[in-house]
Amino acid sequence: MSLPRYPEYKDSGVEWLGEVPAHWEIRRLSSLFVQVTEEGDTDLPVLMVSIHSGVSDDEIDEEERSRKVTRSEDRSKYKRVAPGDLVYNMMRAWQGGFGTATVTGLVSPAYVVARPTETFQTHLVEQQLRSPQAVEEMRRHSRGVTDFRLRPYWDEFKTLSITLPPATEQTAIAAFLDRETAKIDALIAEQDKLLALLTEKRQATISHAVTKGLDPNVSMKDSGVKWLGEVPRHWKLMRIRHLVSTIEQGWSPQCENFPVEAPDEWGVLKVGCVNGGFFRPSENKKLPLELAPMPAYALKRGDLLISRANTRELVGSAAVVQRDFNNLLLCDKLYRLRLAPGKCLAAFAAAYLSTREARSQIELDATGASSSMLNIGQSAVLDLLMPLPVMDEQKAIAEFISAETARLDALAAEATRAIALLKERRSALISAAVTGKIDVRNALQKQEACHA
Repeated sequence: MSLPRYPEYKDSGVEWLGEVPAHWEIRRLSSLFVQVTEEGDTDLPVLMVSIHSGVSDDEIDEEERSRKVTRSEDRSKYKRVAPGDLVYNMMRAWQGGFGTATVTGLVSPAYVVARPTETFQTHLVEQQLRSPQAVEEMRRHSRGVTDFRLRPYWDEFKTLSITLPPATEQTAIAAFLDRETAKIDALIAEQDKLLALLTEKRQATISHAVTKGLDPNVSMKDSGVKWLGEVPRHWKLMRIRHLVSTIEQGWSPQCENFPVEAPDEWGVLKVGCVNGGFFRPSENKKLPLELAPMPAYALKRGDLLISRANTRELVGSAAVVQRDFNNLLLCDKLYRLRLAPGKCLAAFAAAYLSTREARSQIELDATGASSSMLNIGQSAVLDLLMPLPVMDEQKAIAEFISAETARLDALAAEATRAIALLKERRSALISAAVTGKIDVRNALQKQEACHA
């Protein structure tokens, strides 16, 4: 869709805004909003301010609330917000952490609540402030010794300038954006649905291959294990402990907060290096120079790594090291299994550990006081039953899985790229409309005429 520019522009006098339509106003936020600190009814919902989506209309969920509102007196200190209020999180405003309230509710006492002093569409101001140029301007108006501590206090925030069209034009812009972003959001939802289907297909492909084999006509037998069901008649059912030569966990000294950058530097793996069934060597932390490395924990080709401590969804994640990494060391939140030669392929075992069948048992054995960090003991891995074909069949299954998952992953990557492009288009369209770079006043009428 090609949209025209306005017939006449003027210099806004605001560097990040540039030129704006000649009849639009330039206003400081201090002339449009006043900071308010209003005590709220504790029965009101607690609302969230998101970097990506602004103020949530829904109350935060129970798990989130348990972390953010731990005592009843905390909730009593929260601030009341009303529809149309502009709310921002001082710790995240320079990253886009603000939005427009659409319902009456409560927000954290750490948030700033700015109430309009006249009638206009606050969310159009919000959308201007979300543009990359405005966020950078906000960053310059923030105070703090590091990015993590940057704060745009109200006295600085209110000095920012925005552009404001006439009221009727605000309505036209809002209607246009509602319609066009709904179309883009529908396309994004389709791609998200495709991603979910591809993820399901990937999981099903792996699960079927390592528990049922590749031959659809193979004779089956009852495994005798309820959660596993039938397996090919000629397969053996073995506990992993009978397939392992060694199992160990590594070393986790205090490391730097960045990965190694050169081959002569030593790094210690992070537990997330096996998430998703892929080994990611970049997920490491540099070992400080004053600490002597422990070469016995260096990674070797064929090592099977399993996370022993992580969230419920990720604990027990497994991946195979594809080549030697003599400068990367095993951490103590990972198990390293070296399988007995001629008994089981590491790739086959890793694939099996990713199945719902195996994961259901791993999660049953996981323990921990918090769902954000569960642990599995060695016995949870070693005592796990695994259906096992002969080595030649394991190799064929591993090759099939590699080819099929590569194909599915390529389709998922295309869908992910499409989502990124759609989101980029959405953001650019909103920014262009609310800053007057495109004239959308007659866009809806023209579209309706075309469809009439």
